[in-house]
Parts: sequence; C-alpha cells; structure tokens
Amino acid sequence: MTIAIFGTKIPDSYLVYLQQLTDHLSQADGHFWIYKPFADFLDGKIHFPKPPVPFAKHEEIAGKADLFLSIGGDGTILEAVTIVRGSGIPIAGINMGHLGFLSGISKEEILPAIAEMTGKNFHLEQRTLLSLETPTGLFGDLNFALNELAVHKANVQTLLTIKTYINGQFLNSYWADGLIVATPTGSTAYSLSCNGPILTPDSENFVITPIASHNLTVRPIVVRDTSRIRITVESNRNEYLVSLDARVLKVTGILELNVFKADFTVRLVRFSGTNFFETIREKLKWGLDLRN
Repeated sequence: MTIAIFGTKIPDSYLVYLQQLTDHLSQADGHFWIYKPFADFLDGKIHFPKPPVPFAKHEEIAGKADLFLSIGGDGTILEAVTIVRGSGIPIAGINMGHLGFLSGISKEEILPAIAEMTGKNFHLEQRTLLSLETPTGLFGDLNFALNELAVHKANVQTLLTIKTYINGQFLNSYWADGLIVATPTGSTAYSLSCNGPILTPDSENFVITPIASHNLTVRPIVVRDTSRIRITVESNRNEYLVSLDARVLKVTGILELNVFKADFTVRLVRFSGTNFFETIREKLKWGLDLRN
C-alpha cells in the first residue's frame, strides 16, 4: 500500500507519535510519500528510516497513492482536500487538533489504525462538496469546499444585504453580518455555531444559515443539494469577505455568487464500530451531566 502523508505544523510534544508512524511505515512493504512543506517542517525533528518520496501538487499523487493520511485537525483535512480533489484517494485523519469531527483517529491510536488500514479493514464515507462560480473566477481552480461557502462583513461597521435565490426563485434578502451555505459535512462547523441544524453526511442537502441576522425571525433553511443557489451581496462599506472553507478573499463592489453541488466527492476513512451518531455524541458531549 502506498500512503501519502500530509500536514502543516504540529506541537513538538506530538512528534513522538509521528515518529512511531514513520517507523512503522518504513518497516512495511511499499513506500510512502510526504507533503514537501511538511517534510521541511519535520527536518531534524524526526528520523525517516526509509526516505519518503516528496510531493507538493495533486498531480503528483493522483493515481499513485492508495491512502492519504492527514496529520492535524479538521482544518488540516480541509487543506488535504485541495490536494486530493477528485482523485478518489481515501483520506484518513489523525487528530492532533481539538474537536476532530473529521479527523477521527486519535494520536494514541495511530499504530492500530495503520494496521487496520493496511489490512483494508475499514469502510469509506462519500462526502459531498459544493462548487462556486463567479463572473470574476474567485478562487481559481480551488473553487470548491467540503464544509461551506461563507460571506461575511469585513469590519464591525459593515451591514450586508444578501439577496438569495433558489433555482431562480427569490428566497430572501438577508440583512446580516453574513451568510453560510454549508454541506452536510459543514453542518457541524461554522453553520452549527450560528445555530444551524446538524445534517447527516448522506442527507443530500445544503443548509443556508444567516450570521447574526438583523431580522430575528429569520432562521436557517435546508434545501436539496441539487439546488442552484444564487447570491448577490451588497455592503454599505463596499467591501466584504468571501470564504471557501479556510480560503478567504476580500471583495469590493456587488458580486454574484452561484453555488451548486460539486461534480466530485471525497472519501473519508471510517473504521468498523464507529458511526456519525457516535461521533456527534462524543464530540458534543451529548448525554453527559456536566452541571457539576
């Protein structure tokens, strides 16, 4: 099995777990790749018994890697998606961050998890992405998101007017700090913090969630992921922010955003005995009495 390792920066206290991982992979059959900026960060911090093959672009691993290991938190997986894209390489997240909705493998479970993966004792979850089209080609060829598209005011004095249409039908003019269009995966991220509902990964929906609406009766709404969502944004300060996952751009003037389901999915590794409902119970502490 050929494994590609991706990461950004991790605390020095976690390096011992990464050393265990590289030692194990070096002893296994096959070879492994490593994201070059991550390899540069690790230079002199861990020892590679077998030199890994460096990569920097998605073209270098497409059709070559059997598994993509993301080392970090959920934000690292969002970055990993920009490398994997539509290649179909399964992504497994080793959580060295905080909450870890997507990166389900704890750092203490690295070696058992690798044994499960090399034995192909896992299943894959297909996750929907959204795509963005704009007249100006915002974000270039990285015009997709696993979690969400968001528009947000650029400073505290700004008020946005966000007109939203679903399949050509007018939905609402949101007077708000911003608006989120989230996938089921993104429903447990920014949208959730703005009181959006949780969607199961296979629900085939998007959720449209206002950010600090100035009309208190406005609530999130769930639509089919086959819908085409058109958004126009106006700002009284003539500037605002547009983001796709962790990628953020500042925009001036009136802009039309067209949001729709991407033509590819990403595949996340899940092990036997784990499921989405167990994850949200654990991560959100449901059923626990925390009053004392």
